[in-house]
Amino acid sequence: MFSLQGRSALVTGAGGGIGAAVAKAFAKAGAAVVVTDIDKDAAASVAHEITEAGGRAESAVVDVRDAEQAARATEQAANLNGGVLNILVNNAGVIAPAMFSKMTVDQFGLVMGIHVGGTFTVSQAALPFLPSDGTGRIINVTSAAGLVGTIGQVNYGAAKAGIVGITKSLARELAKKQITVNAVAPLAATSMTENIRSNEKLAAITLARIPLGRWAYPDEIAGTFVFFASDAASYITGQVLPVDGGTVI
Repeated sequence: MFSLQGRSALVTGAGGGIGAAVAKAFAKAGAAVVVTDIDKDAAASVAHEITEAGGRAESAVVDVRDAEQAARATEQAANLNGGVLNILVNNAGVIAPAMFSKMTVDQFGLVMGIHVGGTFTVSQAALPFLPSDGTGRIINVTSAAGLVGTIGQVNYGAAKAGIVGITKSLARELAKKQITVNAVAPLAATSMTENIRSNEKLAAITLARIPLGRWAYPDEIAGTFVFFASDAASYITGQVLPVDGGTVI
């Protein structure tokens, strides 16, 4: 039920953190994976780890805001499976924290462009390769920030809320093609949460809001993506699943 054998996947922002964990989990479940990241060496390193472990993987440099790079990468992933791309994970992200009164237009635009613009651009590039046989999947990455808000990151909260809107709207559009679109809202120890985890006061406040009382490892998040990508989730679409230790209960 959870096998991805015979399927292809593309994961953006997969040079580390949750993206890398998802790419490895997909490969372990049998998928052929294209690991993409704006960092060429990071993407190549993850792809190498997968192939060394016996999986199928290639890497590609992708700035998710660049339509041409997105088009090349989605075609590359489809070519791993006879012209079909079964699974797209829009994971690439960035933060530019600042209190609202001091946030610049550039900070706001950067975060919105990568999260919302990138999800739009790569999803649109993938669409011609997604099958209508019930195995087509788009899995987006949002956050508790997009569900309940956050202090000092209005740009990030707005972007992640935008991804929820994309997920639900695209799920309605693509349902007629039997392509499901869902989102995961994770909370894990990654480079993007390092600024919180390394600040004693912020770390204590955040941990107090997590009922399980700890940060997840990226590997603990990856299984949710395998679930959404698999036949086990064939009748689930337009949903946002928090994987956050109970933070947004």
